[in-house]
Amino acid sequence: MTTYRKDGTPVATAVWVAQDGDALVLWTAASSGKVKRIRNNPDVAVAPCDHRGKLRGEAVPGRAEVLGPEETERVRGLLKRKYGLMGRIAMLGSKLRRGDAGTVGVRITNA
Repeated sequence: MTTYRKDGTPVATAVWVAQDGDALVLWTAASSGKVKRIRNNPDVAVAPCDHRGKLRGEAVPGRAEVLGPEETERVRGLLKRKYGLMGRIAMLGSKLRRGDAGTVGVRITNA
């Protein structure tokens, strides 16, 4: 996922995503730079990549929305289901470090 700084500079970050109807959802630290950038500018670009962030396809423009606590919990469930044991371990580690309020869900729809 690529977000954009106030000056328009793109910042690419590899993230875990899950399908949620016509949207993609992800989960991240509430204080992360990507969340701050999305709140400032909801325009994003999404492209498939490997686990190291090497692009595997073309980017598609989208609009991102930071979700509230109930929707974030739903996102956690979708990611646990998709990523299985690794997803559960990541969620548990994050919960121990940050608590539930330390992470947020993000929904990305087509631009």
